[in-house]
Amino acid sequence: MAEFLVVPQWQGSPSARAMLLVDGASAIAGDLPRRATTVLDIPLEAGESLGTGVHRLSSVQRIRTMIADAMAPDTVLIGGDCSITVAALDTLERDDLALVWFDAHPDLHTDASSPSGAFSGMALRAILGEGEPQLALTPGLSPERVISVGARVIDAGEEEPLARLGRLDIRDLDDPGALAAAVARTGASRVWIHIDVDVLDPAEMAGVSSAAPFGASPAAVVAAIRAVRDVMPLAGATIAGFAPRSPADAVDDLGAILRLVGAVA
Repeated sequence: MAEFLVVPQWQGSPSARAMLLVDGASAIAGDLPRRATTVLDIPLEAGESLGTGVHRLSSVQRIRTMIADAMAPDTVLIGGDCSITVAALDTLERDDLALVWFDAHPDLHTDASSPSGAFSGMALRAILGEGEPQLALTPGLSPERVISVGARVIDAGEEEPLARLGRLDIRDLDDPGALAAAVARTGASRVWIHIDVDVLDPAEMAGVSSAAPFGASPAAVVAAIRAVRDVMPLAGATIAGFAPRSPADAVDDLGAILRLVGAVA
C-alpha cells in the first residue's frame, strides 16, 4: 500500500487565497486510510525572502526539511502548493527517474522572471536545477526526462524552458496511450507523477486558485496514468493545488480528487 504524506503548505502559492490550500489538503486527508497517512504540522507564518527573489523562502526551506524527514518509499504527497514536489524529488536518486507534470501552468519561472515571487511558479524550473540556488535540485533532472501535460497558461518567461521539455496538450489525452509512449521514450525506469488539479477542466474541478478553461476530464487523466503504470513503476506522486472555497465546494470536488488518488496509489 502507498504511504500518504499530507503537506498543507501554502507559502509557495501566489494566490491571495493561498490559505485555502490548507483546507483542501485537510479535506483530502479525511478520506485517506488513517494508518497509511502522515499529516505534517506546517507552520502558519509566511516567512521571509532572505534577500532573494523568492517570497517566504525561509518557510519553504523549513518545510522542505520536514518533507525530507518524513519521506518513505512509494510516497504519495498531498498538497498544498506544487513546490512540495521539489522537496520530495530532492530525497530521491534521480539517475533513472522521469517526471510527468500535469498542470495548467508550466511552473517554469525563475526568481528573475516571476511576476509574483511565489515558489510554486518556479517549482519545475527548480527541478531542472535552475533558479534560486538554495532551492534548485543539484543535479537537476534532465529536460529530456520531463513531460509537461496540459499546460495552457504560459508566460513569456516560460516559453524557452517549456520548449526543452516533452509536452502533451489536453487533446493528446484523447489517446490513453500517448503519455505512456512519451514516458517510455525518456529511457527512464521509474516515474514520478505530479498533478496540479487545475489541469482539470473548471467544469470538473472548481476548487483551484486560478482556473484555466479547456482542461482535461478526470477520466482522461486517470486513463493516462494507468497506461503509464502499465509500462513503468511509479517512484511516487503528488496531488496538489486543491483550494475549495467552502466545505460544500470541497465535497463537490472530492469525487474527482479521489479518482486521481486511486490512479496513483
